[in-house]
Amino acid sequence: MKNKNIIRPGIFSFMALAFLFFSCQKEITGENVNLNTPHAFKIFLTDHATPVFDSVFIDIQKLEVKLEDDSLSNGGWINLSIRTGVYNILRFRNGLDTLFASGTLPNARLRKIRMTLGVQNSVMKNGQNFPLIVKSEDREVTINIEAKNFEINNGQVLFWIDFDAGSSIQVDNSGSGNNNGYRLKSQIKIFSNRHSGRIEGKVLPRAADPIVKAFIGSDTATAIPDQSDGEFKIVGLNPGAYSVLIEGSNNYRDTIINNVIVRSGEDTHLPLITLRQ
Repeated sequence: MKNKNIIRPGIFSFMALAFLFFSCQKEITGENVNLNTPHAFKIFLTDHATPVFDSVFIDIQKLEVKLEDDSLSNGGWINLSIRTGVYNILRFRNGLDTLFASGTLPNARLRKIRMTLGVQNSVMKNGQNFPLIVKSEDREVTINIEAKNFEINNGQVLFWIDFDAGSSIQVDNSGSGNNNGYRLKSQIKIFSNRHSGRIEGKVLPRAADPIVKAFIGSDTATAIPDQSDGEFKIVGLNPGAYSVLIEGSNNYRDTIINNVIVRSGEDTHLPLITLRQ
C-alpha cells in the first residue's frame, strides 16, 4: 500500500494562521516585521472641512488604543499621553495636521481606538458662538482599526485621525427660543498615507468662495480652498475613480471633473480650475 501524506487539522490551522499573520504584516509595512515587539508610534489629528462654521471647538480628554495581547491588563486598552483640552479642528484642513500623541506601544497589533470627549464644545458661526452638545452616550467614540488604517515606517507606527466636522454636527432642537444649539455626534476615521491617496489643486477666482467635494459612491470628502491662494488638498481617500465637484457662489457657476484617479500613497494633482460667471 502506498504511503499517503497526511496533514493533520491542527497543523493546517497553524499554517493558515501563520500565512494570515505574515500577509497582514506585509499589508501594513510592505515588508515582514515582527508586530509583537514594542513599537514607537505617532498619531496625527486632521479634519475634513465644513463650509457651515467658522470654527469648531472640540474638547478631547482621553485617547486610548486597544492591542491584541492576552498578557495585557484592562483588556488590552492602553491610555495614550495627549495634550488634553479644546482643539479648533478647522485649523487642520487642506492637508494640515497636528501631532496628537506619541510614545511607545507594547506591540503593533492594533485593534481599536477610543476617544473620550469633555463638555467644553462649541462652534462659531457668522461671529456668534453656539454650544455644541455632547450627550452622555456620545462622549466615547470607538472605532475598529484594520491593517490598512495604519503603517509602520522605520519601525514606527503611524496613522491619522480624521475628525469629520461636517458630518459630526447636527442641529439640536432640544432647547427653546434662542437657546437652540448644535449636537456633536462624532464621525471619525483612521487612515495612513501609505494606504490612502490625496487630491490637490487650486481654484480661482477667490471671489467665487468655492467649495470642493470629492465623491465616489456614497462617500464624500469636502475641502475649502485657502483664502489667500485658492489651494486645496483632500487627504485620507480610498483608492478609486472620483468625481470632483467645485461649487461656486456669488453668481459663479459650478463645475465638475469626472474620473479623477486616486491611488494609494500618491497625490493626484488637478490642473488650475477657473470658475466662470
